[in-house]
Amino acid sequence: MCRVMSSSNFLPLLRELSSAYQAFEVYSSAHVRSLSLTPAQFDIVATLGNTSGMSPKELGEKTLITKGTLTGVVDRLVDKKLVRRAASASDGRCQVVQLTAQGEKLFARVFPAHITHMQRAFAGFSPKELAAATANLRRLREAFSAAHNARNK
Repeated sequence: MCRVMSSSNFLPLLRELSSAYQAFEVYSSAHVRSLSLTPAQFDIVATLGNTSGMSPKELGEKTLITKGTLTGVVDRLVDKKLVRRAASASDGRCQVVQLTAQGEKLFARVFPAHITHMQRAFAGFSPKELAAATANLRRLREAFSAAHNARNK
């Protein structure tokens, strides 16, 4: 069933969604930078934490960092000795990006600290409100994905 709606029905939502994302980025990024990492570097370290590593393709999909940007960020993390590129155990032609021992120590320190920082922003929400917000955001994501897929068929 296709519903007809005027732009006045969803424009306030788009504005609020954009504003919420910007506020999230400002709050999150300020803390990440205080940990001496860029947001992209933190994203990679956090994504690789508690894993045996990932291919650059997997890492790009999980972090949503573009391929060109991902290469440079991984290069800088290699220079900092926080990650390494290793041959894949299943296919020696492919590489896997892994945290080094130093990277694992960094992850163990910064990830819990960042989670604690982020929890402060949600302190005023009840578990029921958090669940409702999660469900609504999931529905929005699914609606955007469905619209994208329908357009690209």
